[in-house]
Amino acid sequence: MKSAVENLNPTRVRLTVEVPFEELKDSLDAAYKKINQQVTVKGFRKGKIPARVIDQRFGRGAVLEEAVNDALPKFYTEAVSEAELSVLGQPEVDITELKDNELLSFTAEVDIRPAIEIPDYSGIEVEVDAVEVTDEDIEKSVEQLRERFASTTPVERAAEDGDVVTIDLEAKVDGEVLEDGVASGVSYTIGSGELLDGIDDAVKGVEAGGEATFTSELKGGSAAGRQAEVTVKVTQVAQRELPELDDDFAQLASEFDTLDELKADSRKRLENMKQFDQATQAQERVLEKLLELVEVPVPEKLLEDEINTRKHNLEHHQLGQMGLDLAKYLEIQGKTEEEFETETREAAVKGIKTQFVLDELVKQEKLNVSQDELTEHLMRRAASSGMSPDQFAQAVVEQGQVPLLVGEVARGKALAVVVEAATVKDTNGEVVDLDEDEDEDEAAEAAEAAEAETGSAEVTEGDKKDGEA
Repeated sequence: MKSAVENLNPTRVRLTVEVPFEELKDSLDAAYKKINQQVTVKGFRKGKIPARVIDQRFGRGAVLEEAVNDALPKFYTEAVSEAELSVLGQPEVDITELKDNELLSFTAEVDIRPAIEIPDYSGIEVEVDAVEVTDEDIEKSVEQLRERFASTTPVERAAEDGDVVTIDLEAKVDGEVLEDGVASGVSYTIGSGELLDGIDDAVKGVEAGGEATFTSELKGGSAAGRQAEVTVKVTQVAQRELPELDDDFAQLASEFDTLDELKADSRKRLENMKQFDQATQAQERVLEKLLELVEVPVPEKLLEDEINTRKHNLEHHQLGQMGLDLAKYLEIQGKTEEEFETETREAAVKGIKTQFVLDELVKQEKLNVSQDELTEHLMRRAASSGMSPDQFAQAVVEQGQVPLLVGEVARGKALAVVVEAATVKDTNGEVVDLDEDEDEDEAAEAAEAAEAETGSAEVTEGDKKDGEA
């Protein structure tokens, strides 16, 4: 077999392959055997029909077609390997010449990973928010905890802001009651904003047994996004009572004996949260700077596939679960279809560039993923998916996604290397020393977010399946 490579552009090549006919022998034998098992010729036992009879009865062309379909994937793979190409997706194959007992020639056009040169990234500088926890932050945190331990007492008066009301709801659209527009015994805190717009004004001033009607846009269900006439009946009004902020409350709501200890713990937790947010912000901003430094051509076919994947995930998974279609989603977001198309394309380009650049860094820095690192990442992904580690691991193995997880970990390590080399300062001008132990996990999350903002597909190497051209 002889092969040659022609670069059509930085992300696409054409392979020209010539195969001497003798190299098709195994595939020809397999073709005769396969046809033997599929046809019947009077006078011959099944599977024992001579090749010359098959040629006479069914045509040599049918045998050659079967043999070529069997052989093409193997010769294509060999040509890719010889040229040391990192191909993406499936090739477009064209048989240019097939001479019986002489020669098979074909071309294969396929996208490839572009050659990327990673420049010196040690000069990257980014600014992040400073970690500052104020007394006001502490008071707000303790107040939220206090709200969780509030008690309610039924009262014989009209509902007021902050009260907990028990209500029955009925929603009509165009005068018809919706099948999923009726609910009874709903508990609602006035002012929480957790139900329909307009409900707070409707129920305030209403006593138990009273009702009110208002118009609101439905947020979910079969008529999501449509205006509905909603009737709300108040069956109970209860006053919320907050516990006193003292040592007794600290003992009730936590493992601490005093309110001061509870507040000190709240400060520590808030600091940890803000440090995590700061580290994540650093990863994201360093990645943005890195992408600005690198010229990355994007294969057009890969980009179109990625855009379609993102649209499909949004329309059929995310919006479908909310009972929305794309048109209604865009209306709620206040975006035109053109703006949505532009944003989706930009996100897809960024996702592909991120993966290409970080994968190149993995090779450049010779980064490997240990079993412990993969296990830790798997457990983190399992937690975020709501599955147990065993369930998630089984799903990953069954779907053949282990290499994808390995890639995620490796790219996180690559980004962590860049972050470590960068200068990160907070808004106070202080140099931020990120926790090295948490660096790679946070970097992996930042890389994943950049790759998949709306549901990106992994950019994987193309491989041929048996029988495909």
